Amino acid sequence: MPDGWQWDPTLFQGSAAYYERGRLPYATGFAEALAGSLGLDGGGRLLDVGCGPGIVLLPMARYFTQAVGVDPDEDMLAEAERRAGHLGVTNARWVAARAEDLPAGLGTFRAVVFAQSFHWTDRYRVAATVLRMLEPGGALVHVSDLKEPVPEPVVSPAPVPSPTPVPQLAPPLSPTPPYDRIRDLVRRYLGPVRRAGQGVLVDGTPGGEAAIIERAGFEGPARLVVPAGEVVTRTSDDIVAWAFSRSDSAPHLFGDRLADFERDLRTLLAATAPDGRFAERLPATEIRIWRKPPG
Repeated sequence: MPDGWQWDPTLFQGSAAYYERGRLPYATGFAEALAGSLGLDGGGRLLDVGCGPGIVLLPMARYFTQAVGVDPDEDMLAEAERRAGHLGVTNARWVAARAEDLPAGLGTFRAVVFAQSFHWTDRYRVAATVLRMLEPGGALVHVSDLKEPVPEPVVSPAPVPSPTPVPQLAPPLSPTPPYDRIRDLVRRYLGPVRRAGQGVLVDGTPGGEAAIIERAGFEGPARLVVPAGEVVTRTSDDIVAWAFSRSDSAPHLFGDRLADFERDLRTLLAATAPDGRFAERLPATEIRIWRKPPG
């Protein structure tokens, strides 16, 4: 877990309703790419640890006999179950538990996925447990946005008046969301050190996961990058949802100042984009796959 931080159940309290809308999606086709890389045939079972509202589990479920989502936040699980019903996913099961509660009598799996959740766990302990829960040759999979920087869409400059009209081939792009200023606003309300539940992350979330997973007995990793890069339009409501979907600005952290924070956030967004529209480039999805040794 992050140094100096202790898990508590309020980490994402109140964020479930905002998660799907606020977070940018993984790259289109990531589920098909992962299924191909793992050689899935529709059999076996999938475990998604820290599944949230099912962002990864639901598109992956069709490649398995059963998909099990584990998360300690019951609101996240309720949202995942609602989305499963909407999407017609009938082979999913949802379990309220922490990663540290595994194996929790859940049985054996062909693949165990962590989608940007592994850093919140007691990583070596959890990796060693997952190794025992996997079939021989089974996979521990980490899914995340590609962290390498990509060019951002920019605001087109105002046209310079010309005596000869110049045809506009495309409308100017909307501005990008002012994430740095949003983080400054969060710090004004919640303090200079990043919040996480009832605690703080003095040094941020930890890295070095590859060495920890390998020490637990896995082989790899293989790396798969699923490209994206499309520019999408986001509204002010989407950006507000992004803020409330995060552990460091979850709604409960603001207490009785929540309405004040949202008012100031919307004022900031309106000053950046009076029409309430922002342009954002979808990041590529990075998938790392570790294997349990066969036999």
